[in-house]
Amino acid sequence: MLMSRHAVTLSMLALAVAPIAGAASIQAQVRDAAGKPLADAVVYAIAGANIAAKARKVPVAVEQIDREFVPYVTVIQVGTAVTFPNRDPIMHHVYSFSPAKSFQTKLYTGNSPEYVFDKPGVVTLGCNIHDWMIGYIAVVPTPFFAKTDANGAARLPDLPAGAYDVQAWHPHQKSALAPERVVLETSSSPSVSFTIDAPPRKPKYKPPLDRMKY
Repeated sequence: MLMSRHAVTLSMLALAVAPIAGAASIQAQVRDAAGKPLADAVVYAIAGANIAAKARKVPVAVEQIDREFVPYVTVIQVGTAVTFPNRDPIMHHVYSFSPAKSFQTKLYTGNSPEYVFDKPGVVTLGCNIHDWMIGYIAVVPTPFFAKTDANGAARLPDLPAGAYDVQAWHPHQKSALAPERVVLETSSSPSVSFTIDAPPRKPKYKPPLDRMKY
């Protein structure tokens, strides 16, 4: 009996999102110098030779909500397209002077142009109207990456077996960290931990909303 076109489409989608059979993963825990879980830390794995990796360049949006960049930290693979939709009822002027990606979108509301981040590095975002607004985009040369949650935990799934250098970064870190070498076997799930000397994020003063100005 032949399957309907709808059923075939659903089957193909299920295969596309199914975990890679026998793939390994890395569990990461990041803490600050006081031993407390550190959120918004980027963890990524650089694969060794002879490891094939499928690009992870799904378009990403960094929104402006309540006069803040959301999310505060974003991690993407080199070559990913990013937009900066303004969800506020006022205008923003988004810019970056970072060597990894320099651009600006002048006063606007709603959707923004699309920018392709084609160099690895850290991109610091700002708004020319609201000085307290700041955000970060970590552009990494690998499809294997994650960001820690409120518990300082992150998981890098679906990694082929082989050797990796696992690295961690946080926008407030005082110094760079050495990578951790991990050798994965099929279906293994080892853990790595990092301690990053980074002060907790303190929200900057934001004046009350003036819909005619701020």
